[in-house]
Amino acid sequence: MQREFSLEEALLEACKNITDTSTLVRVVLSGRRRNMQTEHERIDIRPVEIKGAILLQLTHSDGRATTTKNIAAEPDAVLELISSGYANILVENSEGAMSLRITKSGDAHVNYEKKKLAQNLAHDKKKPRLLDPADPFLLEVGISDHKGQIKPSKNDKYKQVEEFLRLLVPALHNAIEAGQIEKPSTEKPLSIVDLGCGHAYLTFAAHQYLQNINMPVHVTGIDVRTQSRDRNNAIAQKLGISESINFRAEEIAHTSAQSADVAIALHACDTATDDAIAWAVNGGAKLLLIAPCCHHDIQRQMEQSPEPWGAVTKFGVMKERLGDLLTDSLRAQILRIVGYRVEIIEFIGGEHTPRNIMIRALKTGAKADALELTRYRELTQQWAVTPALEKKIPTFNIG
Repeated sequence: MQREFSLEEALLEACKNITDTSTLVRVVLSGRRRNMQTEHERIDIRPVEIKGAILLQLTHSDGRATTTKNIAAEPDAVLELISSGYANILVENSEGAMSLRITKSGDAHVNYEKKKLAQNLAHDKKKPRLLDPADPFLLEVGISDHKGQIKPSKNDKYKQVEEFLRLLVPALHNAIEAGQIEKPSTEKPLSIVDLGCGHAYLTFAAHQYLQNINMPVHVTGIDVRTQSRDRNNAIAQKLGISESINFRAEEIAHTSAQSADVAIALHACDTATDDAIAWAVNGGAKLLLIAPCCHHDIQRQMEQSPEPWGAVTKFGVMKERLGDLLTDSLRAQILRIVGYRVEIIEFIGGEHTPRNIMIRALKTGAKADALELTRYRELTQQWAVTPALEKKIPTFNIG
């Protein structure tokens, strides 16, 4: 059911529903209003009872850690928060939900849905596992044992898969809520392509988790090795999920897969990461999650360092690390120039894997700021390098 409100009236209505802690179930703030900057990408809010008082618990993540704080349900504070730049405001209470979307022109679109929901005022919540260790796919890929317990030798791999899902899922929900990815349906499921899938830990994990939350999805895993294709397809067949997940033995740069809503690539080596990004951009993928691996291409081109960087690059290990940072910075800059909003975040703590950078990019189609183009030109000219990615995107043009 839709109702007409001015923006001011809609925000006041949302504020009223949020501060009614007798019925509030949860709130989600996401997306950004035009020409506004939010402090966090997404904030989840729920009521909690502490020492007899009901407070609002705010939770947000920066990609590395989740931060939680409790505030009083005071109208002034709540109104200030929901007016701070978020484009999508979802308020659920015990009788239903109010969904407020603020358009680029500043109009308020409000929808109401009737449904019965239950409050949970418990304060202490353990961080839930997104994947049940007893999920059959974890047994088949060798992460869990026959008792449904994570093998000690695979604990880091399991943690890596969990953290990947924690980065994918909120970004995916936000993109769907903001209309940047079409809401998946049985007729048109969400499409995901995993480029360089290897043993397909992430491929299966994304498929199983999204199916478990009833999101229609079709997943394709690409890997050059025929043995990986055959092994992974056999697992899919054994699990009875072959209709919604499949694997191909192809090079990333020459895959027969044409496009996807979401492109993921975990540790594709050196310029194979560029192949994955280029495939995603050229195919119009909306959401990219790329964890790079090895950065030899730019490192080989760093023959002479602009001063005063010679003081750093005279040490081999420092030159190598600087090359890593330069490579991924240029990748991020190219993505910005071709219309993506980009974050570079820590994928997982360095104690679990030394390759812990994640490039997360969402296609907005926004025209690049002139400053982004200038920065790109200056970086490549100063270091006398040409990123492999630049040559793999036909539409890329720095003017």
